[in-house]
Amino acid sequence: MSLKSEEDLIGMQQISQVVGSTLKRMQQYARPGMSTLELDQYGRQLLEQHGARSAPKLTYDFPGWTCISVNEEVCHGIPSAKRFLQEGDLVNIDVSAELNGYWSDNGGSFVLGQDIHQHSGLVEASKRILAKAISHIRGAYN
Repeated sequence: MSLKSEEDLIGMQQISQVVGSTLKRMQQYARPGMSTLELDQYGRQLLEQHGARSAPKLTYDFPGWTCISVNEEVCHGIPSAKRFLQEGDLVNIDVSAELNGYWSDNGGSFVLGQDIHQHSGLVEASKRILAKAISHIRGAYN
């Protein structure tokens, strides 16, 4: 999408804030013993509080409101009442949503609780790589 007006900029900022906040709050809400479906329903509640709609549901009739991948699942994990989070899991949450015709997507990985499986190195390396890529992109446009 190309931003063509101040209205477009404001619309993108609003949905991006909703998506970012939803992601952060879902990460904070996640607990060992909780199903990925329960975590997804919390994400649904947060999006709906802001009037936002799940992009995967709108676009693909995805069975969840967010994508939640655990450990060996690469991406776009389907929330399930049968998949329970455990201490030390590597969890990735992807939140994509629409609000007033504007779309945003954000995702993040984290280790749930104590890092008993030594996943934190992977998470931290991913963050460093992303930060370097963003810095490189910003430098290309300055």
